[in-house]
Amino acid sequence: MTQTPEHASTTAANPANNTAANTAENRAANKALLFDYRAAANPVRPGLTEPIPYCSWGPELHASGPSAILPLDLSQRLGSPGPATSPALAAHFIRIQAHEGVKAAAQATSALFFVLSGSGSCERGAEGPSPACSLRWNAGDLFVLPAGADPLLHADSTSVLYWVHDAPLLSYLGVTPSQPRFEATHYGADWLRHELETLAADPGSARSNRLSLLLANRDLPSTRTVTHVLWAMFGLVPTGATQAPHRHQSVALDLIIDCQPGVYTLVGSELNDDGSIRNPRRIDWQAGGAFITPPGHWHAHINESGSPAWLLPIQDAGLQTYLRSLDIRFS
Repeated sequence: MTQTPEHASTTAANPANNTAANTAENRAANKALLFDYRAAANPVRPGLTEPIPYCSWGPELHASGPSAILPLDLSQRLGSPGPATSPALAAHFIRIQAHEGVKAAAQATSALFFVLSGSGSCERGAEGPSPACSLRWNAGDLFVLPAGADPLLHADSTSVLYWVHDAPLLSYLGVTPSQPRFEATHYGADWLRHELETLAADPGSARSNRLSLLLANRDLPSTRTVTHVLWAMFGLVPTGATQAPHRHQSVALDLIIDCQPGVYTLVGSELNDDGSIRNPRRIDWQAGGAFITPPGHWHAHINESGSPAWLLPIQDAGLQTYLRSLDIRFS
């Protein structure tokens, strides 16, 4: 009986396996499998390569408690070593009590920090080719660090930071970072806000589907991204805005910097004939919360709150851009 592609099994065993088992000579052959192309060409399905799930986290996660790193961990659902929020990235909230410190330890090539509240400092020593780094941070600041020693974050006042790094990608590849690909870079809150408000005030922006600034790094001119792996967008959804749907092949880890009730995102895998999202899922925003937009899913942000809303999506689109596979599209 011929099996359907969905239930197709492997073909006959590799003939090399017929020799005495578990010897050094045939061990490599024992690993060999063959699949019908129709059964294996797209293994992204439950029980095999798990699809990226919808998930959100509210600000109550970091609203109180002792100093701690709070991972947004989906590693069990993804079948990945933890912590992981997507196959390539791990996101966390870091809560630091006043006059205390937390070491942000990860085997990563790129680490991004956004300061939701508080003030303090980041100190890291020199390690191999990575130089020492020292910087001050305040609410609204963003900074990125390359591979190197684990940084110590010390809070002058009770603080909450959002931290994303690419350690899950390196874990999957079975590698460790050997050299920095960019220098530590700091984006001040006042500068970010001023530039985005200037963009919003430009008459030409009234016709734009997005009011956003892409954070870039002088060390990475070809991708125009915040690191060689990470992509970050400082964005504004004006009062009354209804953005047209768009999609991309990178997973978006969306941080809501500030908003009032009545701002939400519609997400779905297909479009209607009129360009709207078919059977959308609604994700209501909460200031200081975060959610995931799966790859390839159409999404649109809507602001019915009466006040501007601010967001920071972070993706592995630096890597996707280098691979020429981001495939961003608008409805």
